[in-house]
Amino acid sequence: MAEQSSRALDALRDKIDVVDKELLQLLRRRLDLVAEVGAIKHKEGVPIYAPKREASMLAKRRTEAEAMGVNPQLIEDLLRRMMRESYASENDVGFKRVNPDLGPVVIVGGAGKLGGLFAQLFTLSGYEVRILDQDDWDNADALLKDAGAVVVSVPIERTEAVIQRLPQLNPDCLLLDLTSIKQAPLAAMLKAHPGPVLGLHPMFGPDVASLAKQVVVVCHGRDEAAYQWLLQQIQIWGARLHEATASEHDQAMQLVQAMRHFTAFVYGLHLKREHADIEQLLQFSSPIYRLELAMVGRLFAQDPSLYADIIFAQPDALARARHYLARYQEALALLEAGDKAGFCAQFADVAEWFGDFAQQFRNESANMLMVANDSRSG
Repeated sequence: MAEQSSRALDALRDKIDVVDKELLQLLRRRLDLVAEVGAIKHKEGVPIYAPKREASMLAKRRTEAEAMGVNPQLIEDLLRRMMRESYASENDVGFKRVNPDLGPVVIVGGAGKLGGLFAQLFTLSGYEVRILDQDDWDNADALLKDAGAVVVSVPIERTEAVIQRLPQLNPDCLLLDLTSIKQAPLAAMLKAHPGPVLGLHPMFGPDVASLAKQVVVVCHGRDEAAYQWLLQQIQIWGARLHEATASEHDQAMQLVQAMRHFTAFVYGLHLKREHADIEQLLQFSSPIYRLELAMVGRLFAQDPSLYADIIFAQPDALARARHYLARYQEALALLEAGDKAGFCAQFADVAEWFGDFAQQFRNESANMLMVANDSRSG
């Protein structure tokens, strides 16, 4: 009986293997079609990310899956993963050059990771790209002489000094920066250059495979009409633009970046001082804790000076940290007093403040938790 069951199981697994191979062939065909789509987008200057098309396609596939007795979330998960791969592969085709008459694009700090990413994107779009890095300043005049755009992508603490060090640029040259704070660099650029000025903050790291669905914050400086080509170019790359004043941006970044990185740093420091066994934590971890631990660990896999710059460059970072400490002490007082009712009251108060976003975030995080659980190796 056991031998018969084993043969039946092997036969079914063989059939599954055949279906898997058919799926691979279909996937290859889909990627080939995506490449053709990418070529058309490149020619016509169409953004690689089309949110309406994506939403419509996913809705149709979910309906079709449900009619076939297939979990709609399964087909959506598969399609989203394939689309992510498709967006990355469209980079290989290149992008339409929005401003064919623009002079060379000079990336100051182009040997760095973020500067290198933008150098690659400009190159894929057909622009002449030059790199001005820390060892190239003796040749700066020649590199910048006929520049159509100058992109400053250097560490925060050096940004203003680098802007001040730039030689006089052509009056119609666009000067922009990619720094994660905006008020001081924007003011420095407006003072140093009488021509078009723009502040950008890419809300992603240099390791992204594609700019599809990524956000770039836009802080206008001077002569908006002169850099509309660049905003259009960034959208063609797939990114979504969010406009804000430099002040609005910096206030938001105190919570979005400075405080988040600081709290992750403190938790990592706490784990180290408590002599926590990471292997053991992983064995005991729920999917949500594994995800949280991954986000903390990810911080410490990167350059400490980068995060020091982000945290220390924010003028109100210390005040924000003290406010956070005060909230922590308030919550600690509830714990010390054994005040569960007070805890629940505070919990309900915060839940009311989150409103509908609480359920939205719960739904969004559900997929992340499934991925975190799937990544477990043991």
